[in-house]
Amino acid sequence: MIQDVIKKIHWLGHDGFRIDSTKIIYFDPYQIKSMVPADIIFISHDHFDHCSEDDIKKIQKKDTVIVTDAATAKKLKGTIKVVKPGDRLTVENIAVAVVPSYNTNKNFHPKASGMLGFIITIDGVRVYHAGDTDFIPEMSSIKTDIALLPVSGTYVMTAEEAVSAALAIKPKVAIPMHFAAIVGSEQDAKLFAEKLAGKVEVVILKQE
Repeated sequence: MIQDVIKKIHWLGHDGFRIDSTKIIYFDPYQIKSMVPADIIFISHDHFDHCSEDDIKKIQKKDTVIVTDAATAKKLKGTIKVVKPGDRLTVENIAVAVVPSYNTNKNFHPKASGMLGFIITIDGVRVYHAGDTDFIPEMSSIKTDIALLPVSGTYVMTAEEAVSAALAIKPKVAIPMHFAAIVGSEQDAKLFAEKLAGKVEVVILKQE
């Protein structure tokens, strides 16, 4: 079942993903080529490479639901659900848990800003999109089958730190993100996979 869900996950570059399930779900669309209309768009925070108004307009329908934090909501129009870490809700029959996302050793994403990670359940499989984060203590209590984790360093955790995060979270599959755009390279993703070999399965998706 997990492999079936992985086939539905499309990496659109940077932190952007589209999941083709019973609903078309996006995370942080940025410089995307996809024009598949969205049922739900999750936005982790208000930085331009996560809350890209131009990209949202490409996929937003009249009934698209955007789930995001209060700061980001101010930049957007349409049906918006404002959430904060710790919230649980159901959106279009998709169960959503909202979790923290922040830096511990840099100041780009302060904990006080309330930026977001999301855990959604698709076909009985839990998928965690970590947002722009370092390896934070809250990850030890996250239960997920698939973890989408940043690996580039600079603004987020490094590949080595992401390995520690994956070992704490213990997903069935980890998928690296936040590389090959702005900062980071495919080498970061490969290093992440190499260091987790035999411990956590890593799938490096090709950008679409």
